[in-house]
Amino acid sequence: MEFVSQQDKEKIEARLAELIGRRKILSVRIQTAREMGDLKENAEYHAAREEQGMDEAEIKRLEERLEEALVVEEGSTPSDIVFLGSVVKIKDVATGEEDCMRLVGESSGDLMAEPVEVTVQSPMGEALLKARLGETVRVDTPRGVKRFEVLEIE
Repeated sequence: MEFVSQQDKEKIEARLAELIGRRKILSVRIQTAREMGDLKENAEYHAAREEQGMDEAEIKRLEERLEEALVVEEGSTPSDIVFLGSVVKIKDVATGEEDCMRLVGESSGDLMAEPVEVTVQSPMGEALLKARLGETVRVDTPRGVKRFEVLEIE
């Protein structure tokens, strides 16, 4: 089961609809390229077939995500527990550095977002999910274990 916000679900559905809409276009491209002759040396044909395969794999992945998705309404969880949509202020126990993060189901891809987006599937997201105010969480990072104290939850 994957927790997603309503906004995340709508993004997934829009992407799925876009990919399904491209099926006919790709079929026409493949048919046109096939009519050009020898398929062994037909780059357009092979490119269209490869694109079709990638799109079909993505369609399957998105359909599975939607089947397993559980939409979480903002404000439906206790305010002292980190959950999807929460903005969390944390402090690195070792260095004392503070940071602010938003727990999301799927990243928007905006690297400049404030607060920083953390997906629930990431090591930090997994550690923060269901953490309580004042709790210290352990995060296994590529550079070793880090501990963070949950200072605020919005």
